[in-house]
Amino acid sequence: MAKAKTAYVCAECGASALQWFGSCPSCGSAGSLTETAVEKASGHRYAAEGAKSVPLQAVEAKELDRISSGLGELDRALGGGFVGGQVALLGGDPGIGKSTLLLQALHAVSENLPTLYVSGEESADQVALRARRLALQSSTLRLLAETQLERILAALDSGKPRVAVLDSIQTLWSETLQSAPGSVAQVRECAAQLTRHAKRTGTTLLLIGHVTKEGAIAGPRVLEHIVDTVLYFEGDPNSSFRLVRAVKNRFGAVNELGVFAMTEKGLRGVSNPSALFLSQHPRAVAGSCVLATLEGTRPLLVEIQALVDSAHSPNPRRLSVGLEQNRLAMLLAVLHRHAGIATWEQDVFVNAVGGVRIAEPAADLAVSLAVVSSLTDRPIPEKIAVFGEIGLAGEVRPAPRGQERLREAAKLGFEKIILPRANTPKAKMSGVEVLPVERVDQAVQLLRNL
Repeated sequence: MAKAKTAYVCAECGASALQWFGSCPSCGSAGSLTETAVEKASGHRYAAEGAKSVPLQAVEAKELDRISSGLGELDRALGGGFVGGQVALLGGDPGIGKSTLLLQALHAVSENLPTLYVSGEESADQVALRARRLALQSSTLRLLAETQLERILAALDSGKPRVAVLDSIQTLWSETLQSAPGSVAQVRECAAQLTRHAKRTGTTLLLIGHVTKEGAIAGPRVLEHIVDTVLYFEGDPNSSFRLVRAVKNRFGAVNELGVFAMTEKGLRGVSNPSALFLSQHPRAVAGSCVLATLEGTRPLLVEIQALVDSAHSPNPRRLSVGLEQNRLAMLLAVLHRHAGIATWEQDVFVNAVGGVRIAEPAADLAVSLAVVSSLTDRPIPEKIAVFGEIGLAGEVRPAPRGQERLREAAKLGFEKIILPRANTPKAKMSGVEVLPVERVDQAVQLLRNL
């Protein structure tokens, strides 16, 4: 028999080479080339007849029919619910609750629509035990323990579910390829065929994906490009709270956030997430400042804590949890240059309470005031919220959607808001005193006078 032809495929980028190299010629990853059998060319399976284009104006855009998942926080992250033909990818650390979340959502949908749960990592008995533990008993939710792609597609064609879950995409394999499940070729081929099936039949597909130790979705980057929605399930393993964050969504806004609490009966949505990120101190403490931030379209109040202590080494430490560390170093330099606050002999530690991660620059003013409060050992009075971006010239720049931040702070009983002057509301808000500032030194002086 003739020897089968082989090629060497990179596990990182999917590029192929005719011989083995120590590092990939395309992306430079070391030791990522693995030997794979070359498939015989038996006609291009993506070939199609020439399609006729139409003017954009002639296309009638249809309104999206949303399918509620039964979990309000998941619907918020998705932009209002599932959409027919949508392919969503949910990634997260092992044990964070990905399978639990989608099993609960599928159980709620199965009351009105046909559904299918495909398990590639667990047996049918294991899934049934989890459902029993979560008190999810449904006679309409169909279950399939299978990893071969062709059999799964046949089950989708015969059962015609409106919503289906595949747990997980890295366990599927196609008989058209010889590589192992989870390889670049298998993940790419399985995702492409499942996406074509979803678009053709209008089935909503929810794919669970593994993550690497760095926290990114495992497999080729093209996987995130193929799907319509990418969700990340985040949370501190030592906390019962979980966050679902949308980083890509073709049917809604990105950076939307859903907040859940893990209980004995599964995941439960949190209606007032601001309460999670605010510590209940018996009295005001130094180094604590409340930030009015935004996560997607949702305003949140988050407590920012800072600790400034004398450095015991020649190189003072700058450590931030939940905030960008490079931005912390920049803010300390601005405080020194424009407000006369020197921290070059102190260790500075900053933390966002509750495990939330804040990426927007509107947190600059809250971080700076928390550092000043800790350094001077003077607590910021209670019922004061802060937001605003700080520039390198010491100016306090406006933050987007300041009115929503003000309303969220007023709803939770905050009486004073320190904000950029450009965000000053035109109409006075009842029960809230607005304290506008233009520069960081004005904000520091205002803090001393409170």
